[in-house]
Amino acid sequence: MQTHTIRIIGVPMDLGQNRRGVDMGPSAVRYANLKAVLERLGHTVFDEGNVPVPNPEEHVAVGTGRRLKAVTAVCQHIYERASQCVQAGDFALFLGGDHSISIGTVAAAAQQEPVGVIWVDAHGDFNTRDTSPSGNIHGMPVAALIGEGDSELVNIGYEGAKVQPAQIVQIGIRDLDDQERDRLAHSGISVFTMRHVDELGMAAIARQALDRLRHLPRIHVSLDMDSLDPAEAPGVGTPVPGGLSYREAHLLMEILGESQRVRSMDIVEVNPILDDRNMTGKLAVQLAASLLGKRIL
Repeated sequence: MQTHTIRIIGVPMDLGQNRRGVDMGPSAVRYANLKAVLERLGHTVFDEGNVPVPNPEEHVAVGTGRRLKAVTAVCQHIYERASQCVQAGDFALFLGGDHSISIGTVAAAAQQEPVGVIWVDAHGDFNTRDTSPSGNIHGMPVAALIGEGDSELVNIGYEGAKVQPAQIVQIGIRDLDDQERDRLAHSGISVFTMRHVDELGMAAIARQALDRLRHLPRIHVSLDMDSLDPAEAPGVGTPVPGGLSYREAHLLMEILGESQRVRSMDIVEVNPILDDRNMTGKLAVQLAASLLGKRIL
């Protein structure tokens, strides 16, 4: 098994949405013994603490423009912290927080060389301010990463798109807004919906995802815990029925880990307020362990 120096960075941010609670996600995942579990696999693990994030109750929550500025500032800070990990050759593990944190993490992962992104999510996160019914920024990171939407989000870290659509594979998609659906269908992003999971099976999808990204030297995995069925992961901000099973999610992580190409990961949208005895936080730790080398035999 390949071992890493892993640096855990928490991002307790829920500025990208209107529902409180995911700011406590990093604590919930840490409480589920993330560091100790990864150390038992042979990794050297450093917990680097949290990126500072303002509270939505502060002035940043008043008006879309102010919240956009706050999210941009946090993601820029994330980018700077993540860039240090990339330059050192360490594995960066980011604990969200809402999914808007990935604008900063992927920007850092893509800075030195092209990166493939495997986006595991119930949602496409492909809205812009013009198409989003809610205006929530956590539904916009994929669009921002390919250079579409507000310039403040697009230019985090450095100007312009961070990845091309062909560098992104989405898995577990089952809830799209109307305009988002049309945009995504014509985007060039590889999308595996839950129907694909049902028809093809997770093993085939995981291997197809890796094959589509085979020309890229490294992979970033962005895991939204709402990709799982709410029966498996009840503690998420925006649950959607009909998601990945426990074994489907573990199999995906195991196959991605065996490729030895994953160099960074996000775990986002854990909301312990809505959880049952930290069930979702514990599952997040188990999935990270599967990605990072834990096997049945």
